[in-house]
Amino acid sequence: MSAESLRGKAAVVGVAQAGIGNYEGWQPLELMGVAVQRALEDAGIGLHEIDGLCATTGSHYFANLSAAEYLGIQPSFTSCDMNGGSSFMSQLLQGVMAIESGLCKTVLIAYGSNARSNGGNHAGLIETPEWEQLYRPRIPVTGYALAAARHMHEYGTTREQLAEVVVAARAWGAMNPEAFVQEKVDLETVLAAKMVSDPLSVMDCCLVTDGAAAMVLVAKDRAKEYGKQAAYVLGASSATTHRQIDQMPDLTTTAAVQSGSRAYQMAGVQASDIDVIQLYDAFSINVILFLEDLGFCAKGEGGAFVSAGRIAPGGERPVNTNGGGISCVHPGMYGLFCMIEAVRQLRGECGDRQIPSAELALAHGNGGTLSSQATTIFGTEACL
Repeated sequence: MSAESLRGKAAVVGVAQAGIGNYEGWQPLELMGVAVQRALEDAGIGLHEIDGLCATTGSHYFANLSAAEYLGIQPSFTSCDMNGGSSFMSQLLQGVMAIESGLCKTVLIAYGSNARSNGGNHAGLIETPEWEQLYRPRIPVTGYALAAARHMHEYGTTREQLAEVVVAARAWGAMNPEAFVQEKVDLETVLAAKMVSDPLSVMDCCLVTDGAAAMVLVAKDRAKEYGKQAAYVLGASSATTHRQIDQMPDLTTTAAVQSGSRAYQMAGVQASDIDVIQLYDAFSINVILFLEDLGFCAKGEGGAFVSAGRIAPGGERPVNTNGGGISCVHPGMYGLFCMIEAVRQLRGECGDRQIPSAELALAHGNGGTLSSQATTIFGTEACL
């Protein structure tokens, strides 16, 4: 089974989010359950039809087992692949393979977290890398600040350019009724924000929210059985370079170079073909790095690329149209929300923030400290 042979063989037919913000008293599985119910309703199918499950929380070591029990299902295929925020893109590819190989027919990908109402304790299962513990870094912002500082040193990237990412995200968030933060900001406000880990300020960092999300995946041949327009999985790949930031081969280049290249090859498209871009923006530097590594601009040109409103509403390259992790939602892991926005854009469901005639969408996930990268390309039926 080659990667290219999987192109378009499965489609997303249902998506939903729940619990975005601060949901005191709710547990991760409870929030997940609401998102699952909504996704099933969106797809028009029953819970009994789910025979494949990929589940993740920040609170359960055996998340797939806990989720299956909570939902009351006994799937024939399960995965709780955990690479941090990129996990969901990896799970989607696993789901495509499971469906194509006949292991199951309907895959549910689900996530739930109460990171905000639980006091920010969303990383209880994440260890501090052994050789970093001595220095007591603030995890994970210290590692991302290191990458940002190196990018600034090598390519002349400025704090103003980092701030452009934040301004764009907040502008998109202001157009999204589901976003946790819906107020626009200007460059001066971002640049004046409190420094957390130089050169990243508090506004360069993603939100900490509660939230849950769910996605339903079926075979291509079944996609038209459901009421809403399907989003077909055209390309998908992941890549890993390190665990500890001090072992990253090049602080300015991520494994998105590899994951993106393979995803484009599988999909038979290139960066210039993509209509809407959804990137894992745990920190403002991520967007600049991923735009470069995924081929939207040359290495070192990401700062200039995001300037002058190019990735903001009305710009020529729409990025993170839901507001991203900086303005919409980030409950510890953002990847599934990233893919949901890509699907909704292809369906034409995004209201004021809708990108006209969007047919190809890229969703990119990031896990660890720039450690795990995963790229997924979705397309409408016209792209098959």
